[in-house]
Amino acid sequence: MRFRHVFHVLLLCLCLTSPARLTAAETATLPNVVLIYIDDQGYSDLGCYGSTVNMTPNIDRLAVDGVRFTDFYSAYCVCSASRASLMTGCYQPRINMPGVLGPHSATGLHPDEVTIADMLKTKGYATMCIGKWHLGDSRETLPTAQGFDSYFGYPYSNDMARKNKANKNDPASLDRAWRDKAIDDYNGELYRDTEVIEQPVDQTTLTDRYTDEALKFVRANKSRPFFLYLAHTMVHVPLFVSDDRYDPDPAKAYKLTVEHIDDSVGAIARALSELGLHDNTIVVYSSDNGPWLSKKHHAGIATPLRAGKATTFEGGMRVPGIIRWPARIAGGRTCSEVAATIDMLPTLASIVGAELPKDRPIDGHDITALLDDANARSPYRQTGYFYYRNGKVEAVRRGKWKLRVAGKTPELYDLAADISESTDVAAANTDVVRSLQALIMQYDADLKANSRPLWRDPNRPASKKKGQRKAK
Repeated sequence: MRFRHVFHVLLLCLCLTSPARLTAAETATLPNVVLIYIDDQGYSDLGCYGSTVNMTPNIDRLAVDGVRFTDFYSAYCVCSASRASLMTGCYQPRINMPGVLGPHSATGLHPDEVTIADMLKTKGYATMCIGKWHLGDSRETLPTAQGFDSYFGYPYSNDMARKNKANKNDPASLDRAWRDKAIDDYNGELYRDTEVIEQPVDQTTLTDRYTDEALKFVRANKSRPFFLYLAHTMVHVPLFVSDDRYDPDPAKAYKLTVEHIDDSVGAIARALSELGLHDNTIVVYSSDNGPWLSKKHHAGIATPLRAGKATTFEGGMRVPGIIRWPARIAGGRTCSEVAATIDMLPTLASIVGAELPKDRPIDGHDITALLDDANARSPYRQTGYFYYRNGKVEAVRRGKWKLRVAGKTPELYDLAADISESTDVAAANTDVVRSLQALIMQYDADLKANSRPLWRDPNRPASKKKGQRKAK
């Protein structure tokens, strides 16, 4: 706790709505939260988003029972910054989070940040993080120092710490890794709380072990409100599945891995029903960014969106977004309003009656209106939604208009008519271009004037190899 900001301590310990002051009746009405976050899953990889290849009946069922967002965004186009934004409700430059951290990085999510788990702890929630954390593996930045009671997972991307120099992480190497089940090519670490319990990790059993841990946590906390953050290592390459669903053909690797995840979702959904928790559990399903297209058949697709991971085109940041909560949300709805992962913190705070930190700006919005009312409009129609990459604004969306400023000249796209960003209409809409340029300048200047510092581990030397990577 000595690493925490004074406000953070007060938030967790002295808040008027702290766990010690909640009655049994109050906690009984609070919804459970299960946030399922997939790695590198494309916009069009699920049946409910148009896939005719991947069979995802359990995820599709979430969409049938809840709200499926067509215009849902990750806050960043690669791993670490995306996850930091999810946890804090902030755009990447606000918290100065690098795009991608390597193993044993000298940086990480600042211990002073207030995460979703920190916020829910003030309302008496049991909290667990399972899977890919990727916000630092120092003791001060692991999940157990960021509001989670416990952690079980692989704390960074599963293609890191490669031992086999012949493995270049190209499609041919990934084919070989799939055919050979080459788990020893990677020297990754599996953590239980703050201790490494396995190295290298048997990735063929990882999805099933994550699911088992999730089920244990849900069953152990069935009588109190809980927050489960299940951040699957898959479908990031290298792809692995359990032996009972394996096929040696690498062309089938992605499909089998997506369907493995779907089975995990189904197991959790069944457990919630069996325990009588189905109605009052909020289930959120999304992805950290778009598909890694350079991995060819080892990656998903974002069609009809343009491009994929590591870009601020729609395919890089528009992702599946499903929210189910039968006790409150009418099922069978599709919402075409803009919403984003940075909205999870303020939205959940509103739902559970928790206070947001008052000493720092939050970029996300409370989108409970979109959950409750089919006619509600997104707050981003006013504020704009910003696409950041490597600390710079590359685009903004307001309503149907998306202005890209990543090149020498601005490009304007009408996403209502041109979801694929194929036709630049800037020349015919100069007033729109000027308005959105002014919006970018104003928001970006204010954000950077009120940004928060990057945390550095004093016990780890900065290293280009082990520190941070830019989005490529």
